[in-house]
Amino acid sequence: MPDVDWKHAPKNARWWAVDKNGGAHWFCVPDVKPFTDFWFSAEPVPAPTFGFSGDWKKSLVERHLK
Repeated sequence: MPDVDWKHAPKNARWWAVDKNGGAHWFCVPDVKPFTDFWFSAEPVPAPTFGFSGDWKKSLVERHLK
């Protein structure tokens, strides 16, 4: 598992992962809009790779909030 430094993440980032092309991204919590019955998900935000070199399919790391 990669050693993700969450100090570099946007405040609402919930996940970090690498895609099949080797690019790393932060993924943020979906935003539920008031008075609607659907949610919006922001585009992934570019992130450092933190030296990850494994299988991209196993790169997903969830942020554990305290």
